[in-house]
Amino acid sequence: MINALRGMKDTLSPESKIYLHIINTCTKIAQNYGFSFIETPILEETALFKRSVGESSDIVGKEMYQFTDKGGNDVCLRPEGTAGVVRAFVQEKYDKAGGIRRFFYHGPMFRYERPQKGRLRQFHQFGAETFGEASVKEDASIILMLCEMFKALGIGFTLEINSLGCPSCMPSYRTGLVHFLDTLEGLCEDCERRKLTNPIRVLDCKNVTCKGLLHNAPLLVNHLCENCALDFDVLKTTLNRFGISYTINSKLVRGLDYYSKTAFEFVSSEIGAQSAIAGGGRYDRLVEFLDGNSTPGVGFAMGIERLMELVKMPESSREGYYIGALCDEALDIVFDLVIKKRKSDKVLGSYEAKSLKNHLKLADKNYVKFCVCLGEDELKQKSVWVKNLETKEETIIKIEDF
Repeated sequence: MINALRGMKDTLSPESKIYLHIINTCTKIAQNYGFSFIETPILEETALFKRSVGESSDIVGKEMYQFTDKGGNDVCLRPEGTAGVVRAFVQEKYDKAGGIRRFFYHGPMFRYERPQKGRLRQFHQFGAETFGEASVKEDASIILMLCEMFKALGIGFTLEINSLGCPSCMPSYRTGLVHFLDTLEGLCEDCERRKLTNPIRVLDCKNVTCKGLLHNAPLLVNHLCENCALDFDVLKTTLNRFGISYTINSKLVRGLDYYSKTAFEFVSSEIGAQSAIAGGGRYDRLVEFLDGNSTPGVGFAMGIERLMELVKMPESSREGYYIGALCDEALDIVFDLVIKKRKSDKVLGSYEAKSLKNHLKLADKNYVKFCVCLGEDELKQKSVWVKNLETKEETIIKIEDF
């Protein structure tokens, strides 16, 4: 027997119903905020992620499904969604057209890491990206959109925010941070590597020893330039005005190299150690990194598998019809009724004659509202027998009326 690969799984009912509920709920809210759907390829050039996500990131360094295709191209399965959306934005020359563009997406991502609860090698994300809007009010708007999504899904959360600064305030902070890191002994191998490539990523280390060593590390939020400090104040003020609770996590740097200024993360305490359920921030230089004109950007992504552990589906009511034949002579008419009725309703049908008891069992198992049957008597009367499985009421209806 051939099984699914390790870290990859099938999504079947009832989990698939939860998956669709999350996608449909988030899609409606994103559209209300002015975002339009974009679908990007699952397979991209490896260079796209090396230049955007950053070669110092764990994703590029350790986790990408990378290979050479039959044409000799260096390609990989997408590990995240933002880079592909930016690539499409530049490829369509939207960066030259100007204006504001908003996109949302959902689909599978791939990272080769140790599978664990809430973290698969093939996982799914829902995300959104805004291009061309430099105002920090857009950052706040995206956070408010996420709050609305989680409220609609019945998911509790805490919000953490931080500012990662900009090219004006980052260099001096980086120098101070590297000086501090050089005084430490006992950093893990990853942190020693990050210290040389992207030292701010050291603050994101999950190693317990490193966390202790970094307790007194200088914080970027205390070294922001005037513009970054002002934007961060506006973000906090806006969230306060809308009653959104948050905490400032000065060591929140996100796992990707392209972020600057606003960074945020939504956290749940209900799914164990992997508590982040969504995160994002601003990336005003990413379009330039991918050969486009200077264009501000901000966005987020949420892990759907993690949300599925938290979503409690609303109790569903019975819906639709089950139509079955009580004798072979009624099979063709039943098939015709099923096809016609499906133009307006959800309809299940049976291709073989069964007893009324068996039809009722199947109708109840599929949680339909009406069980409809045709037997010899109904054929003679050109009618159908209908039972409402909620009220238990039984009626006879002419076929043309049905």
